[in-house]
Amino acid sequence: MSAYVSAFDLFSIGVGPSSSHTVGPMRAGVDFARRLAASEILPRTARVTCSLYGSLGATGLGHGTPDAVVAGLRGQEPETVDPAAVREAWSHYPEGEPLVLAGVHAVPFGKDDITFEARTRLPGHPNAMTLRAFDEAGSILTQETYYSVGGGFIRRDGESAEVSSTAFPFAYSDAATLLELCDEHGLTIAELARLNEESLHGEAEVAAGLDAIWDAMSSCVNAGLHTGGVLPGVLGVKRRASTIREQLENVESGGHRELPGEWLGAFALAVNEENAAGGRVVTAPTNGAAGILPAVAMYWWRFLADSGLGGGNAVTPYGELVGSALLGFGGEPAEVPDDDSEAIAEANRRRGIRRFLLTATALGSLFKANASISGAEGGCQAEVGSACAMAAGGLTAVMGGTNRQIENAAEIAMEHHLGLTCDPVGGLVQIPCIERNAIAASTAVTAARLALRGDGNHFVSLDMVVETMRQTGIDMSTKYKETSEGGLAVNVIEC
Repeated sequence: MSAYVSAFDLFSIGVGPSSSHTVGPMRAGVDFARRLAASEILPRTARVTCSLYGSLGATGLGHGTPDAVVAGLRGQEPETVDPAAVREAWSHYPEGEPLVLAGVHAVPFGKDDITFEARTRLPGHPNAMTLRAFDEAGSILTQETYYSVGGGFIRRDGESAEVSSTAFPFAYSDAATLLELCDEHGLTIAELARLNEESLHGEAEVAAGLDAIWDAMSSCVNAGLHTGGVLPGVLGVKRRASTIREQLENVESGGHRELPGEWLGAFALAVNEENAAGGRVVTAPTNGAAGILPAVAMYWWRFLADSGLGGGNAVTPYGELVGSALLGFGGEPAEVPDDDSEAIAEANRRRGIRRFLLTATALGSLFKANASISGAEGGCQAEVGSACAMAAGGLTAVMGGTNRQIENAAEIAMEHHLGLTCDPVGGLVQIPCIERNAIAASTAVTAARLALRGDGNHFVSLDMVVETMRQTGIDMSTKYKETSEGGLAVNVIEC
């Protein structure tokens, strides 16, 4: 069975603040409501309840989990819902107002129909929830238990835990096999991922889908850079990305050179402040780590793509500049005026971003299949560590790195996140999560540069590090895995 997970599943457009605590539960609510609507049970349903177990019960309030469940039961999906409609769906639920399941069947509902059972841990996964439908007499008509397994992915109890059942043309189970396949077929990692995607979608659809992911990421960066104020929640955390942007722009307007490293941090802060505010974000591969890949990609887009250092005419993912005709995603001429240098540069940058995202997808699939991308299961090493490795590999790819340099960059990035705990203060995805993304973005750039200075040969393989991360997650105390029962979460006084 292939470890590969489609880019359009790994990078899903949703809402903050958490892929496992917000996006996953919303999808579970949607699935439960749809199952009711597709059966003969819905007309007899007089009440629905939801029990949140383990980590969902422990930090669900801070992560907006009950709001997400209510939105999902209404039939609202994370990809299309207005984020504002989710933020207060449960926390400010109007007393006495019925809940319209799947948008078609109204039942009485109260806030106490969602319960928090943090001390109860189900064996399937630390993030578990059970939805139940009752008839007028109070008898259970049906119930489903869902596991939110990280990155917005969900699994119903009893379903297989297999990562993917799709028969991809280039199936691999580990990094070693991935590199062997690339060698055998003369492919880059991005090209292999693209061919896997095109086995599910057409060439144009893959290109458009990757562009849509990047547009959502860049829009999130831009929104965060231009929004001030205070984040929701008891901590009263002030947003900083907008202030930093203003400071950097003032430096540049004064004639000083750009400060790429400081912009990199600002990009990451911007995304995770948007996430903490419940805004529109892209899971990459989770919401808690959503700022790392967009920040590194934006760093390349703004500072390197047109410099000849891994962009522009020097490295293009699916063709080269021939005279004034730019080859398209799969080799067809792109519709770019031959005298429009800005349009050519823009097209080349987009091609680079596709390569970045596809490379990151191929690497991220390994973490999901062979370890975890869930903070509740593996600690923050599973979220921020995985995202850092994906970003490091993607940057190495667009900087012209070989497949083995890409694998080396991912290994370096993950190796130095081993053992990282998940201990959000107040159960909010704010402290230390927001700054942690900025630090990890910097680590990703450093890992890529180190790998590019080498020849791809290294002592510790990516597979070794992935397995070590898995083992470390098993050994890690539960109080350091998104429960807010240890670490900073208990040593920082909430004021």
